[in-house]
Amino acid sequence: MIRALIITILGLVPLPAMADCPEFAHQTPETEALIAAIQNADTEYEAQQLNDQLWALWTDAPDETAQMLLNEGMSARSSYDYIRALDQFSRLVDYCPDYAEGYNQRAFINFLREDYEAALPDLDKALSLNPTHIGAYSGLALTLFGLDRYSEGAKVLREALELNPWLSERHLLQELPGEEL
Repeated sequence: MIRALIITILGLVPLPAMADCPEFAHQTPETEALIAAIQNADTEYEAQQLNDQLWALWTDAPDETAQMLLNEGMSARSSYDYIRALDQFSRLVDYCPDYAEGYNQRAFINFLREDYEAALPDLDKALSLNPTHIGAYSGLALTLFGLDRYSEGAKVLREALELNPWLSERHLLQELPGEEL
């Protein structure tokens, strides 16, 4: 196990050659209960506390290797080392192609780099794997806004608000000509 981790860290062997990533249950009774609680929260603070619990579930990767790659990518992002973060998240999606958070995190890096076109397929993939991923919905909305696709972005943001009516991005919705909020 130690040897495999060292090889992985050094990047000498592609991750899929080492082992298969275990399945990840995106929608569980716990995530469904948290989303329902968020939808019924009385305050933004309460909703944020519940949303934090949801993120904790989404960022609890399927196994140690996936968790290491996720943590390394998030650490690189925190250090503004977007190239390293992109590499770690790409390795994560190669290793765990059915783990939505890998795609969501890689999309977020591309969003931060203002490479909105590159973020779109990853956000679509994250949402196809986890159709209740509130972060991927809001990320998709913001990415579409970044591409000046405001009408599409507003539609996606409304979908995100159905899952979490307390999203901070809700303030970005403005009445568009001919549309009701």
